[in-house]
Amino acid sequence: MSASTVAADGPGRPAAYEPAPSIPVARASSGRRLAVETEAVVGGVFAASASGLVAAVTMSGQVWPLWGGWSVGAAAAIAVLVSGLVLGAIGYWRSRDLPGQEWRRGLRPWKFSLDVGTVSAVHAIIGGILAVVTFAMLQRSFEGLVVDGLTATGATAASAGLAGYWIFLSVSSITTNRLATLLVFFMASATLASMATAQDPQWWEYHFSQLGTAGDFSSGLFNLALIVAGAFVTTFALYVDRDLTTLVRQGVLVNAWAPRFVSVVFIVMGVMLAGVGLFPLTVSVALHNSCAIGMSLSFLVLLASSPWTLKGMPARFFWFCAGAGALVVGGALLFEPVGYYNLTAFELLAFATIFGWISVFIRFENALTDGPEVAPAGAPYSA
Repeated sequence: MSASTVAADGPGRPAAYEPAPSIPVARASSGRRLAVETEAVVGGVFAASASGLVAAVTMSGQVWPLWGGWSVGAAAAIAVLVSGLVLGAIGYWRSRDLPGQEWRRGLRPWKFSLDVGTVSAVHAIIGGILAVVTFAMLQRSFEGLVVDGLTATGATAASAGLAGYWIFLSVSSITTNRLATLLVFFMASATLASMATAQDPQWWEYHFSQLGTAGDFSSGLFNLALIVAGAFVTTFALYVDRDLTTLVRQGVLVNAWAPRFVSVVFIVMGVMLAGVGLFPLTVSVALHNSCAIGMSLSFLVLLASSPWTLKGMPARFFWFCAGAGALVVGGALLFEPVGYYNLTAFELLAFATIFGWISVFIRFENALTDGPEVAPAGAPYSA
């Protein structure tokens, strides 16, 4: 049989038939993947060489701790951040010609630029946080250890090279599923890093926004994470709109206006989330609270309207939506008037519910889409 059959995914949904790829097409796809792998290796080598050269000039002739002040870990984190931004932007820009990504070429220049900037920034910041965590743990494991300039240079170069290689591969095989995973992982890692480095050990007695008011590294990271995550959500909306449009064409979703409505709500949520970081409490209490409330209301609108907006999705998805709504309402009641826990705990619950719902929503959406994901077949997995 020359065609592979994809079973129908529900009543009224026709089975999809995808012709087996011809040998020239398969070879072309394999050639593209090989080209991406080669470019990732070249990018990693370039990042390692450039970072190693700078480290050799600035760190030679002295001994350095793995972490603490100006250290190997600090140099490695900066190298990873810079390499990630550059290689992430290059890799994501070049991947627009890969199979399934051609639609990005039709984006307006400002949308495409925002898309490239946010995707590369999220990858770079995740890489920088992982570098900091790694060297901080190594310093705790080898208490008192210092290394010479040659070892420091090698560690910095290796960190930048490995991160550059991983980031280039990751941005070259982006799908909506992977964007959702990146968003959740980015927010979780950045928030935990801010909490762990907060100068005020009693910040949690107030609220989450307290993390962004100290004017130190912790507050800077927290506010930056909110701004970048907000911009990332607007990029995420482009992929959601495309996937939901596919579901409308397949006859899964009933309402043709659903993709536009959902993507607009995601954009509003992204703008509000970025506003929370742009206007910390020390800048403007009114603007900060307005953005925080606006994001929460946008999510509740999306949640409450889903049975009509996303009509055609499985019933189990709407049960999940109802459970998420009940969790938020129940958490609010436990905060006030019951007084079981404080505002920080409720904010943490709401935060986890919002991003958890986004992740599950995307997986349901992807499961209902006929055919493979947007990324090229066989593309490397990225968390």
